[in-house]
Amino acid sequence: MTAEPGVDVEERDDTSARDAAAEASAEAAIVSEVSIASASASETRHQQPRGTNGRFMRTPEPAEEADDGLPADRFLDREISWLQFNERVLQLAADADVPLLERARFLAIFAQNLDEFFMVRVAGLKRRIATGIAVRSASGLEPREVLEQISGVAHELMTMHARVYAETVRPVLEDEGITIVRWDELSEEEHERLGTVFADRLFPVLTPLAVDPAHPFPYISGLSLNLAVILVNPKTGKEHFARVKVPPMLPRLLRVETGAAESPLADMYDTRFVPLEDVIAAHLDQLFPGMDVREHFTFRVTRNEDLEVEEDDNENLLTALERELTRRRFGPPVRLEVEEAMDDHVLDLIVRELGVAGSEVYRLPAPLDLRALNVIADLERSELHYEPFVARTNPDLAPTESAKARDIFASIRKQDVLLQHPYDSFSTSVQAFLEQAAADPQVLAIKQTLYRTSGDSPIIDALIDAATAGKQVLAVVEIKARFDEENNISWARKLEHAGVHVVYGIVGLKTHAKLCLVIRQESEGMRRYCHVGTGNYNPKTARLYEDLGLLTDDQQVGEDLGRLFNQLSGIAPRSKFKRLLVAPRSVRSGLVAHIDQEIDREREEPGSGLIMWKVNSIVDEQVIDALYRASRAGVRVVLWVRGICAIRPGVEGLSETVEVRSVLGRFLEHSRVFFFGGGGEPVVYIGSADMMHRNLDRRVEALVRLTDDRHVSDLRSLMERGAGDEYSHWALAGDGRWTRHHVGADGQPLPDLQTALIEMHAKRRRKARRR
Repeated sequence: MTAEPGVDVEERDDTSARDAAAEASAEAAIVSEVSIASASASETRHQQPRGTNGRFMRTPEPAEEADDGLPADRFLDREISWLQFNERVLQLAADADVPLLERARFLAIFAQNLDEFFMVRVAGLKRRIATGIAVRSASGLEPREVLEQISGVAHELMTMHARVYAETVRPVLEDEGITIVRWDELSEEEHERLGTVFADRLFPVLTPLAVDPAHPFPYISGLSLNLAVILVNPKTGKEHFARVKVPPMLPRLLRVETGAAESPLADMYDTRFVPLEDVIAAHLDQLFPGMDVREHFTFRVTRNEDLEVEEDDNENLLTALERELTRRRFGPPVRLEVEEAMDDHVLDLIVRELGVAGSEVYRLPAPLDLRALNVIADLERSELHYEPFVARTNPDLAPTESAKARDIFASIRKQDVLLQHPYDSFSTSVQAFLEQAAADPQVLAIKQTLYRTSGDSPIIDALIDAATAGKQVLAVVEIKARFDEENNISWARKLEHAGVHVVYGIVGLKTHAKLCLVIRQESEGMRRYCHVGTGNYNPKTARLYEDLGLLTDDQQVGEDLGRLFNQLSGIAPRSKFKRLLVAPRSVRSGLVAHIDQEIDREREEPGSGLIMWKVNSIVDEQVIDALYRASRAGVRVVLWVRGICAIRPGVEGLSETVEVRSVLGRFLEHSRVFFFGGGGEPVVYIGSADMMHRNLDRRVEALVRLTDDRHVSDLRSLMERGAGDEYSHWALAGDGRWTRHHVGADGQPLPDLQTALIEMHAKRRRKARRR
């Protein structure tokens, strides 16, 4: 998880999403802080004392067994589990063994993740409660109990987030000459220089808005930073309220120039920033001439920014979404952040005008909105970042002679190619595959799904080039990819104008599958070349997200993709697939069938059953119950889960053989792997689906079965590494508490798994070159 890991509120591809050993004092602070509930929350019903990450664990009601004999309290709450995931990100920010600027980035990631959680999950829950359609969660909590718990945990985490920045990260940044200074810490000369910046760049775009009988309280847009200003008329003594919005199009942190004729190197190691709101606040008299500025405070509102588009066969989905996007910024508020020094009478005014509840108010030390720390994390101080890493070409795609250009098609004809990004270069594999297809006169057609990609993507360029060259090009674009809707609309229009056949999938379903099909005319006839992946066709996130992909010319996979694309673009009858599991029809049922096979195998030969999965989230109750049945039968179940996990591992009589691990680090763990031991003949799938209701019921997802023994062996090795104790990780207990294991028995930090994988892939390439 680096630049933008998301976080998987709606698979924010996360962030980048883009998650190793803390200094004892830093970790002690985290442990002590997160184990203490707020006073108001501790009075909530159904709570018990908690340790680290055990916050607000509901005391189970007397267990009622389900029809299959499973206890009623067998699911952890998904919302609290997600907040615990974000806490793990915060622990990395507090970890002295993580490079300093990466710690600053983890603080920014935490803030961005939490913003999205409130905009989507909290807003959605409040909307369901307001409309009367909210129901008791699978964890047994009533909707309002879930909101209460979210509020308590979020208050606690946001307070800890501010403290980690102020007490743990900021002092070390200052030791390295990187400082965020406040206005009163600057010299007169610096005040004058920033005054010029204000006059030239800020004053023209600022719009002061007063509140009086002729000027109603202004609309406060979501995630905007604002100044609440109290003014006094010197003639009448009357007090007035005004609001000034901090312009979002300008850098949040302004570099303080020294003005001295120093070398660039000297300036690099003495870097100071001042918050933009401080510069504005220092010049409020220019915005309100003739008035006395008595006081000012910053505040920030988070609004419901989830989209609800009614899909109608007779309405163009693109047009409907464009209309809905114009409404998004007017969603109701779900959180109000204010600086802790704000006077009560000012806060009361804002709360009353915005209509927020007291539990939705978060008092925090300034500066608010620590997403701004991305500016600092981007500083070019290599000694304060992770060791440089450059992805290399997968050995199966490397030319035998370095002077020759790669022929991707020839490599795929030779053997299936299993890619693992970012260790294997995306640009010399998937991107090169599409670019070669676009330029190859023997290629007749390209069919491609697009969920998220960058605006300047070479993938988009390749599809346009192919259409321009007269090839048949189909792009199945998911324009409802959350928070990327506007970008997707833009490049969907661009593709349409270039002659690409753009469709938006199936009404009622998001197209989340990661698929590409290339049809090529060859001497022996038509050949289909395929790519099935776990991550998006986005060259930028492919450098930050860990993902898997299969390149193959297997006839069965080609036929499967052909049928699936026909379903997505036309009105095709239900199709049967040979090497694919496709949601919403067969991913859940197919995986459960394989679980049942492992149960049967374990009963026939005790000790032979094995299930190892790697996913972003696991919430689906049917899948979890199947895993519980497997554990009761004695099957070993290992789950490598980055984010949300609703399964309770290690519970006597329920899940004694279930282990749950989480790994976070410089890359966002994003791949999905489904490994079944198979009694010596393992069955392994990779693909786009997480074990969540939305993926299994409301999305088009695809998993492909791997058949190459090398790839099966490689993924078994990967899964065993993730399940082992020799690398730093978090482990989940049955009561919902996550425990970090990052120090070995000898007191030394445990090695980082992703660093080990970098070296493993480097050795593999060196070995391939020697061959």
